[in-house]
Amino acid sequence: MAPFVVVLSVVGLVVALIAAVYAVSWAAAPRGVLEAGPFLSGTRPAEHALSRYHVRWYTVSMVFLAFDMEMVFMYPWALVVASVGVKAVVEMFLFLGLILVGVLYAWREGALRWV
Repeated sequence: MAPFVVVLSVVGLVVALIAAVYAVSWAAAPRGVLEAGPFLSGTRPAEHALSRYHVRWYTVSMVFLAFDMEMVFMYPWALVVASVGVKAVVEMFLFLGLILVGVLYAWREGALRWV
């Protein structure tokens, strides 16, 4: 069988699967106008879903991303720390120190204060 036939059959299968998902969604969807949507657990929203957020949320999200990246780096480190040795431990403590400096800076600047 030619390679392009396999690729075309996989693409056709994917298109058929997507069409089937849309057909099931269309058949199972309730008819008429919905009174409430999924925003705010089905209750009527007080503001638009694309309304602006306070600037403090951006700082909190950056701190969250810093700790999220910390976990992304710590998992592979935990797998290889025994084989690499002291160098891996020193590098991880330097990394954690850098994260701590960033959090202390945000704390000092009042980015974590909600008053």
